[in-house]
Amino acid sequence: MNKNERVRVSLTLNGRKLAAEAEPRMLLSDFLRQGLGATGTHVGCEHGICGSCTVLIDGVAQRSCLTLAIQAEGREVRTVESLAASDGTLNPLQQAFRNNHALQCGFCTPGILMSFTDFLARNPHPSEAEIREVLSGHLCRCTGYAGIVAAVKEVAKA
Repeated sequence: MNKNERVRVSLTLNGRKLAAEAEPRMLLSDFLRQGLGATGTHVGCEHGICGSCTVLIDGVAQRSCLTLAIQAEGREVRTVESLAASDGTLNPLQQAFRNNHALQCGFCTPGILMSFTDFLARNPHPSEAEIREVLSGHLCRCTGYAGIVAAVKEVAKA
């Protein structure tokens, strides 16, 4: 396979079976945004450090900028677009972010929401230290993190 050859990548994105072509070295973040139109997945550092591109792959939070599109073949991928109801009603985590002013520019928010979606599914009643540990994998230049911690604590109490 040469570097210009394209391959068909089929996956389930937010509950819908979809497919598109990708170059073998195309990143999943680019495939989601450019190939499938899931633009809620943001690309920040492209080195896996900032966390903006975090998605769930088979239920586990992963950096889509460190994953090749072809690695998602046949897998279930969820992006931030999957969190709200079809009528636009926010899910409890999103609503808690709103309640606690946990976002400002919003660039990092999709990745943080996806990381905490995975984390809270595995640990519904985390300590503040555990919340901050998960949050340490994300860079936010606007919020100072206090609102994000408060939002996750709100969901954990519910």
